[in-house]
Amino acid sequence: MRKTKVVSIGNICIGGSNPTAVQSMCNTQTSNVSATVSQIRALTKVGCEIVRLSVPDMKSVLALKHIRKSTRIPIVADIHFDYRLAVASAPFVDKLRINPGNIGKNNIGFVVQAAKKYNIPIRIGVNSGSIEKDLLLRYGQSSRALFESVRRNVRVIESFGFKDIVISAKASDVPSTIVVYKMIANEYHYPLHIGVTEAGTLLYGSIKSTLGIGVLLNAGIGNTIRVSLTENPIKEVEVGFAILQFLGLRSTRREIISCPTCSRTKVDLIGLVKEVEAKTANLKHPIKIAVMGCAVNGLGEAKNADIGIACGDRKGTIFRHGKIISSVPEKELVRELLKELRCISSGKNARKQTN
Repeated sequence: MRKTKVVSIGNICIGGSNPTAVQSMCNTQTSNVSATVSQIRALTKVGCEIVRLSVPDMKSVLALKHIRKSTRIPIVADIHFDYRLAVASAPFVDKLRINPGNIGKNNIGFVVQAAKKYNIPIRIGVNSGSIEKDLLLRYGQSSRALFESVRRNVRVIESFGFKDIVISAKASDVPSTIVVYKMIANEYHYPLHIGVTEAGTLLYGSIKSTLGIGVLLNAGIGNTIRVSLTENPIKEVEVGFAILQFLGLRSTRREIISCPTCSRTKVDLIGLVKEVEAKTANLKHPIKIAVMGCAVNGLGEAKNADIGIACGDRKGTIFRHGKIISSVPEKELVRELLKELRCISSGKNARKQTN
């Protein structure tokens, strides 16, 4: 992991040797305190570590005070255009996210002053839809234009003697996102918030985000991530943690491995996997569960799983770490697997393995 300056966002530290943090953004009206608090609690329940709230007006600023009292998760105020909203939000949040380009150079000093007063960081959030016009004329809609916008805005913030900075520069296409973040990583030691903006719906947005975020994280770039989906933000958190887990960066969830079906499969493997997935969704500790369809993709390929099912002809075996525990009919496979999982979770001894 690339070494950067450490920045504190409430009780979460990003940068340095700290683990990559997963964040999301509420899609409620911030001014609706009860709805926003409810969604924050739902996000917290699935592991979200930082939550961002849009602050488009003073009514939303006033709501922040009440939201702050009702939640403990670090809160980021997302501000565009009106610097006064950033200044007014500062007492109630743990970070300000601004795009200096649409705040105006003459007003940035007021925002920095507020951040200093309340000892909170500022995220310089540049994206492909808000690049300054002169940079677009010179470089077009490109990674270079994004990078030059970041460079310009970092200089402005630093000119006020402020260094508690997080940087993001998101594009809606994967190649541009990867290129600009590599450019920033070579230039600055500030922690980076990474993601692909406007990624889309659950399927394609997850694919785009996984490609962009995954390539960067694998190169050691990225200190906090947000998967931007046109979906319930809970899905953003789930996909974010999955990316980190599959890259071996953080292990916080159960992982299910399963084989593709073929003519050798003699059980309803798709149904089995979906049932196992649904009934283990609340497992929040790292465990690898295998659901394998036949002898070819059975114990051999799944021997590294903590526990699993290897199916045969309308039946299957339950195994742990490559050793068979029992053989049961197809209709009892999930029930027996869950029974073993409960034993593991409770720390009780499971049934003796057989050779």
